[in-house]
Amino acid sequence: MIQINLRKIFGLILLIFTVNAMATTEPKFDLLEKSDGFELRQYHPMIIAEVLVEGDMEQASNKGFRLIADYIFGNNQRKSGQSAKIAMTAPVTLQPKSEKIAMTAPVTLASEAGKWRVNFVMPAQYTMDTLPSPNNSQVMLRQIPVRKVAVLRFSGLVNAEKTAQKTKELLTWMAGKKLEASSAEPELARYNPPWTLPFLRRNEIMIQYE
Repeated sequence: MIQINLRKIFGLILLIFTVNAMATTEPKFDLLEKSDGFELRQYHPMIIAEVLVEGDMEQASNKGFRLIADYIFGNNQRKSGQSAKIAMTAPVTLQPKSEKIAMTAPVTLASEAGKWRVNFVMPAQYTMDTLPSPNNSQVMLRQIPVRKVAVLRFSGLVNAEKTAQKTKELLTWMAGKKLEASSAEPELARYNPPWTLPFLRRNEIMIQYE
């Protein structure tokens, strides 16, 4: 009985890996440096679908995900008048809507206005002209130029405290390299669906730098 259960567990793990690998693509970047879970990346230009939502971190994440998923699953309109389904990509990112990061200040991932940006990266084959228009005015399409980003990768479940801790670790690492954060807020990037086992989850804190 124990052997059968173990086979089922390992089968489930393999299935999760397979589905994740087949179902999503990620935005392109050039790896500039890598060290003990920290990375420096230069991302290629991309287009994002973004919403601005209110609530605590988890409420905002769930609400934002539903709004953008509704857009990519067909609540949109092409120039021809027809709707289109857009492939899911990874990661889904969450940012507090706040001011420039202060390198010496205590780090929290909470917005003074209580508002958060949630976004999906659109598949690379689309342009601003070829993407269907959202029917929901809350969903905005935005072009992101080339940018350099410092990243800390970690696994497990994510809450506000863990996110703040990892953000502080990344800022400390950046300070040691004399890297200055730009006006962009820290981003929490999550790459896996909610049913993924915690130790298999890939999360990242991302901070744009000069």
